[in-house]
Amino acid sequence: MEATGSKSVFDAFKLDRFDGTNFTRWKDKLFFLLTELGVAYLLLHDLPPIPEPTDKDTDEIKATRKKREEDEVRCRGYILNALTDRLYDLFRSIKSPQEIWNALENKYTSEK
Repeated sequence: MEATGSKSVFDAFKLDRFDGTNFTRWKDKLFFLLTELGVAYLLLHDLPPIPEPTDKDTDEIKATRKKREEDEVRCRGYILNALTDRLYDLFRSIKSPQEIWNALENKYTSEK
């Protein structure tokens, strides 16, 4: 059922795929969308890393780790799917959504 909810949020926003132009506008719209989808927190610069699993992890820590890993996969997918095919191919090898976001910011905010 969550996939349906995610799809309707994407449909409601009508976000154009980023083609290398109007980066600031696209970035703001996508960040708002990612906030609505509950994964924008992954793009924050002060986000602590996921601790390595240990034998002493509580169920709560395991659940938090699992949610974070799932959110990273979703966030990465949302960002990549908001790019044109050409840009998707350039950024798809980057595994972290924060690294993709930072790479896009570095490339397209410096090119004015």
